[in-house]
Amino acid sequence: MAADDGPAAPAPPSKGAPARPDTPRSAVKTRPPTAVDRPTTTAGAPTLPIAPDHRGLPPFCTESLSADEARAELARLDTTHVKGCEHCELCAKRTQTVFGVGHPRAELVFVGEGPGADEDRQGEPFVGMAGQLLTRMIAAMTLTREQVYICNVVKCRPPGNRTPQETEMEACSPYLWRQLAIIRPKAIVALGRPASQTLLASKAPIGKLRGNWYDFPPPGLSHLEIPPCRLMPTFHPAYLLRSPGEKRKVWEDLQQVMSFLGIELPS
Repeated sequence: MAADDGPAAPAPPSKGAPARPDTPRSAVKTRPPTAVDRPTTTAGAPTLPIAPDHRGLPPFCTESLSADEARAELARLDTTHVKGCEHCELCAKRTQTVFGVGHPRAELVFVGEGPGADEDRQGEPFVGMAGQLLTRMIAAMTLTREQVYICNVVKCRPPGNRTPQETEMEACSPYLWRQLAIIRPKAIVALGRPASQTLLASKAPIGKLRGNWYDFPPPGLSHLEIPPCRLMPTFHPAYLLRSPGEKRKVWEDLQQVMSFLGIELPS
């Protein structure tokens, strides 16, 4: 879908990647990151208002599940709560909801803003032109879509592929928080301004956010029962299709993520 039009301000120099973890990379993590693993950078901008959780949603997952257990919990959240959701106006024109795909206990989660026309038709996130570019980005990291998890902040297509409104993201974000609590990733890549601002509870422009590591959950979301991890904002693939000259910056961001996860960088 159409993403934000890129940075509103020049991006700062990228900070160095965090030290590699002592444990090797694996498909499933059974230990959530500890406080020692967390970075100290914060978004440094006014926080967005946080909407209350939807009544009737399941409590946050507070234990480390096996891959099969996590897959079942994600499916239950999708089937019981997301597929029939009518908490915002996006439900009126959707073909179907788009929940997420990938490994249920992935170390790395990619979060975009919302589904587009192709995603609305197929019921899977990032399958259009921007999704094909994301797949190539993941492959460049020597990973596959099956090894990571891919989802969006909002689960229904905004009309005309427009950017989701703040109220729509607030209404839908409780589903994302529960997805992340089940998956327990080690790192999150936020794709574009809406996803980055939602995940960081910030209004800072993507040009100032990208390329830097942040705590997740940030102070504005500290009430959420989600194990801490690291978050890297970067540009949305749809923006890169319009501005291919920015791909180098995104590759630098992804290399930081690779270094943190212990993935060998290309020579």
